[in-house]
Amino acid sequence: MATDFTLPELGENVAAGDVLRILVKPGDTIVKDQPVVELETDKATIEVPSSVAGQVKEIKVKIGDKVKVGQAILSVEGGAGAAAPAAKAAEPTKASAPSSAPAAGANTAAKVPQDEPGLEQHVEGEKRATADKPGVAERPAPAAPSQKVVDINRGARPAGGAPHGDMPMAPASPSVRRMARELGVEINQVPGTGVDGRISIEDVKAYAKRLITSGAASAPGGGLPLGEPLPDFTRWGAIDKQPLRGVRKKTAEHLSHAWVTIPHVTQHDFADITSLESVRKKYAKQVEVAGGALTVTAVAVKIVAAALKVFPQFNSSIDLANGEVIYKKYVNIGVAVDTDRGLLVPVIRDADSKNLTQISVELTQLSEKARNRKITLDELQGGCFSVSNLGGLGGGLFTPIVNAPEVAILGIARGKFQPVYDTDTKQFAARQLLPLSLSYDHRVIDGADGVRFLRWVVEAFEAPFAMSLY
Repeated sequence: MATDFTLPELGENVAAGDVLRILVKPGDTIVKDQPVVELETDKATIEVPSSVAGQVKEIKVKIGDKVKVGQAILSVEGGAGAAAPAAKAAEPTKASAPSSAPAAGANTAAKVPQDEPGLEQHVEGEKRATADKPGVAERPAPAAPSQKVVDINRGARPAGGAPHGDMPMAPASPSVRRMARELGVEINQVPGTGVDGRISIEDVKAYAKRLITSGAASAPGGGLPLGEPLPDFTRWGAIDKQPLRGVRKKTAEHLSHAWVTIPHVTQHDFADITSLESVRKKYAKQVEVAGGALTVTAVAVKIVAAALKVFPQFNSSIDLANGEVIYKKYVNIGVAVDTDRGLLVPVIRDADSKNLTQISVELTQLSEKARNRKITLDELQGGCFSVSNLGGLGGGLFTPIVNAPEVAILGIARGKFQPVYDTDTKQFAARQLLPLSLSYDHRVIDGADGVRFLRWVVEAFEAPFAMSLY
């Protein structure tokens, strides 16, 4: 008897992946936990181990396919293992699909995906079950509109779409209206659950949460801003189209969302790292023997980890749906790594409790794993603050985009020698200055706090001895 091996859960918020390699072929005998397929997800490349054992009868995917959690990968003759639990894990997702659209307050028929198997049968079955119940009549079809257009969220409004200011005032208290304004929610669109449709704070929060969770999924392109329609480029010459997929697609969607939803402020400053460079070069060999590289990035991770203890608002996330700011008691620093697949951000956990050598070794290992496609999903999650160093490529000051749900990121460019006036000697001296750019979420961090944080970081760079105190 053939047993299907289905794609198991890959990680938090990872629902699918693109097939890069198929590691077995029909006729092969496999054992449990043997890698059978290599997938590229939004965040990493992973090898998926089989939960069944036996002889491969059929491969049900091919290279380039997008495979969803719960989808059959291959079938095994005489297989035994844990294929059933993986299939069950996918069942709640299918079951929740018909109910998710009404929760967003939209027309159910318009939201039903045409290519989802079994969904129409499920809806028809519900209709038959309702019709068979005694005393329960099937809902009549809505009559064609005549003089009024019905808004499914708020009720009747004049035909032709009256201006927003002419609509009846939504039944809500001043505190509820204030909450809606703070969350950026249109109060007239919130369905009230109270008496006569009265809107509560819970209604506003629930509506805002639905907008956040369903907005990106329901928008064309998965939430990626589409921009203006493109011209036909073939009018001017030959072109080549490549699909936006994997890490590159996730990066585009994530950063687009962050840029649109976060009010960015970027603060710039320069750190005199002349003394730091002398110390760094002096101890570089010692760290190299331990298996790491004592780089400016490693020093920045150590400094930022200490700074987050002094400025806890930079180690937070904003939860608009619940009207809260979440302050983290741990310090995990993400470091942007340039790879051939796009930008990845491995995370150094508990960076505040590690010395410079430990941070340097871990940073070297994580960077190599990211470039060699060996990084795991867990190593890319849980960051509190990000560091992006472009100094190896050159350039000057820039404006890094906050890596949501974090609230700040430090950008580092290439240090250069410049003449600096010494007030003690009354002369100019050549000093190596490091350009620093701090971007932060203005909803959580005020400009004065941004300046204080960056000045603290600058002073730490300029006093190498001080790092041993943190």
